[in-house]
Amino acid sequence: MHLFSGKKVMITAGPTYEPIDPVRFIGNHSTGKMGFALAQCFAEEGAEVQLISGPTSLTLNHPLVQVTNVMTADQMFAACQQHAQETDIWVFSAAVADYRPKEVAGTKIKKNEDTFTIELVKNVDIAATLGKQKRPDQFTVGFALETNNEMENARAKLLKKNLNMVVLNSLNDPGAGFKHDTNKITIVKPEAVETYELKSKEQVAQDIIASIKAEMACV
Repeated sequence: MHLFSGKKVMITAGPTYEPIDPVRFIGNHSTGKMGFALAQCFAEEGAEVQLISGPTSLTLNHPLVQVTNVMTADQMFAACQQHAQETDIWVFSAAVADYRPKEVAGTKIKKNEDTFTIELVKNVDIAATLGKQKRPDQFTVGFALETNNEMENARAKLLKKNLNMVVLNSLNDPGAGFKHDTNKITIVKPEAVETYELKSKEQVAQDIIASIKAEMACV
C-alpha cells in the first residue's frame, strides 16, 4: 500500500524571475531540485501531484505528476490558486522573489548613467495568503532558508503562514541550500523539532514525506 494513495498534492519549486526589461530580471540561485525530488517521491507513493515550477532546467515525467511552468511570483500564485482547494497537501518549496520592479521597461535599458535605481514593490506571499483560506483537513508545509536566527524565524513562519510544519535550511551548513545535490534540514512542527544529517535531496524528500505522513496520522 502506497503512503499517499488517493491524496492530491500541490508543490511549488524553483525560483521566480521578476523582469526588469525584456532581457534582465531579478532572481535567485534556486535550481528546483528539492521540489522536483519531492514531486517524484510523492508520486512514487501514489499521490497525484500538481508541480508548479519556476524557471529550471529540470524535467519530470511521471504519470501522476502534472507540471505547470511559470516565471513570476504572480504567475505562481495564480497557478496555486487554481489548484489549492482541490488538493490535500500543499508544499511550498519554491524560492519566490519577495519583491518585483514596480515598472518593467518595454525595451532594453541602456547603460547611459553612472547609477541606476529600480523601485521595487512587494510580491504576494503565496503561503501566507493561501494559509488564510486553508481548510482544517488540508496539510501545509513551508520552507525556510535562513542565514541567522534560524529557529526563531522558522517558528515565526509556522504561525504567520498557518503551516503544519516548516522545513528549515541554513546557509551556514556546508552542502545545504541552493546549487547542491545534497541538503541538511531541520523539520519544525508546533510541538516538535526533527533534525537530520546531510543527505541527497532524494533522501531528504523521503524524510520529509515520512514526517508529513506521521504528522497527518496524528491529526
